[in-house]
Amino acid sequence: MKLLAFDTSTQWLTVACANGTQWVERAELAGQAHSQRLLPLVDEVLGEAQLALGDLDGLAFGAGPGSFTGVRIACGVAQGLGLGAGLHLVPVSTLEALAESAWQSHGWTRVVACLDARMREVYVAGYRREDSRWVVERNAAVLRPDDIAGDSRASNGAGDHTGGSTTTGGDQFVGGDRGAGFESDASQVLGEVVDRSTIEGLLRASRSGDPAQRALAAKHARDAVAARLEQLKKQRAAIEARAKSLRH
Repeated sequence: MKLLAFDTSTQWLTVACANGTQWVERAELAGQAHSQRLLPLVDEVLGEAQLALGDLDGLAFGAGPGSFTGVRIACGVAQGLGLGAGLHLVPVSTLEALAESAWQSHGWTRVVACLDARMREVYVAGYRREDSRWVVERNAAVLRPDDIAGDSRASNGAGDHTGGSTTTGGDQFVGGDRGAGFESDASQVLGEVVDRSTIEGLLRASRSGDPAQRALAAKHARDAVAARLEQLKKQRAAIEARAKSLRH
């Protein structure tokens, strides 16, 4: 099978292409530069695999959970390339991908996969491998790390979660590291358009008993959001232009 796959849901940007005989891979710590680096890396792996978009059988992309902007970038680029080349799209859960990696590396068949969601919380889901596929035992959720460990001790009777990988009553914990993410849809949007230090300052000002301070915080928030949204619009336009050039 000839397949293109990429993930932008964490600080790492990963792109891979299978040409039927081998995988060509690229991975780099992109930080906030996914929108600038994704399509050039797609060009590189396609070129090394000696394939054009139209030669592919499908396209897989990381569908989250993860960075709000990162997931949007992956979805947008996948849709643009897929529609232009008539490719089937396959969304892949980042947590299920962690479980698959744990199985390939260690042979684990029951996995609790976790990703840093910032704000002192994590994305978590539980999986059981059955007949060469993963069955969801615990739906994806956003929890505090202590809540995950406590819930597992209650249900399995032993163990502790300290990060990395660990065992709890037969479940294997595997953790991943990502760039940005927040505990609710509203805070996801705010977290992607305003940097964290600005958010904390605005929250402090918004709790002030001084009406003037609250009004100033609201104005700063509106200005920061407007500026960041304008930047995101420019990034999206650049991605769409690049995707269009790849289709021709």
